[in-house]
Amino acid sequence: MSSQNPPQERRVVTEIPGPRSRALQERRAAAVAPGVSSVLPVYVTDAGGGVIVDADGNSLIDFGSGIAVTNVGNANPRVAERVKAQVDRFTHTCFMVAPYESYVEVCEALNRLTPGDHEKRSILVNSGAEALENAVKIARYATGRDAVVVFDHGYHGRTLLTMTLTSKNMPYKQGFGPYAPEVYRMPMAYPFRWPGGREDCGPQAAAQAIDQITKQIGAANVAALVIEPIQGEGGFIDPAPGFLPALAAFCRDNGIVFVADEVQTGFARTGDLFACEHEGVVPDIVATAKGIAGGLPLAAVTGRAELMDRIHAGGLGGTYGGNPVACQAALAVLEEIENEKLADRARAIGDIMLPRLRALAERHPAIGDVRGRGAMLAIELVEPGTTVPDAALTAEIARRCHAAGLLVLTCGTYGNVLRFLPPLVIPEHLLKEGLDVLEEAFAAG
Repeated sequence: MSSQNPPQERRVVTEIPGPRSRALQERRAAAVAPGVSSVLPVYVTDAGGGVIVDADGNSLIDFGSGIAVTNVGNANPRVAERVKAQVDRFTHTCFMVAPYESYVEVCEALNRLTPGDHEKRSILVNSGAEALENAVKIARYATGRDAVVVFDHGYHGRTLLTMTLTSKNMPYKQGFGPYAPEVYRMPMAYPFRWPGGREDCGPQAAAQAIDQITKQIGAANVAALVIEPIQGEGGFIDPAPGFLPALAAFCRDNGIVFVADEVQTGFARTGDLFACEHEGVVPDIVATAKGIAGGLPLAAVTGRAELMDRIHAGGLGGTYGGNPVACQAALAVLEEIENEKLADRARAIGDIMLPRLRALAERHPAIGDVRGRGAMLAIELVEPGTTVPDAALTAEIARRCHAAGLLVLTCGTYGNVLRFLPPLVIPEHLLKEGLDVLEEAFAAG
């Protein structure tokens, strides 16, 4: 079986996880720290297109994409070809020691593709958390200010600063304090849970956040406002219309650096190349990772030249940042997105999934909300007729899906959201079959 093209079919031949995966899980328990968890302990041997194949020969439909990483597939031929060629030449020199062209090419592409036609500069790092750390560093240095504004339900990483930026305590923050100073959290425009209702959510939430920033911090003290255009781990919360533009305007009027955390939303996932484009928001700095390199570790910070150029030589960087193998993977990903029109494909996935999810919600009152854009969609489960989260039902539906050969992920501050992130290259028949499995999981209750 070619690892680049396993048969595009759901196939369940053992219970999930099967005996080989269970044996590997025993080895893992003796070797790997338990603080590293897994959604589903099946051990992967092949993956590609819309499936992952485990050690027992089960083939599962993939609605997770490695948490929005394998947008172009797990073993995209264009990515594999570039990576193999680069490995034959060299794997590392450290760009800060002896640079290479592919790092420059990736930065040129990001400067061209991220929102806005202003002059930009980029740096390459290893992870989304590292990108956010550097975005805040740059904003503080360039503005001479200290305060950073983030939003309820947001997730930005696991390092000291980024877990401080992150809203959810368990499991990301519990016991890991004290946290970084000068971080302030504001209300999020969460339409499903906004007290004033969906229609007024965007303007009201923006006005409330701006009022609190002004009164509690002082706009002149804020270096950066950091926000996910659609929140990821916090529950796939798509902010109400008008919220992001109002915040961007406030930042522009007060010299605050608007930082868009596009780590999960970037690279065509939402139907636009970047989620900010949906409402025409142009960030001062964009942090990217996940989908940038087809599964290889790479992330980036792209910002206005007048901000990025302020930092002294040596103030930014890292040993592995912009590794040449990962850079070649990123160039292949960007070619794939453009050549295969994957932003259009993401919208087509949404056009298939959203009507099915909304119809499912009509039949099952435990589904309180259906939301998202493109191939970044979610349903929120509650006690029927209320907004009371039902995390237990969410976990049970996920378990039923897994047992039937569909990999789905959960998320949300309350643990009550099922999120769907199929690869943008998933065949349509698998997409529809995955939705069939989801419907059967609800019907079994």
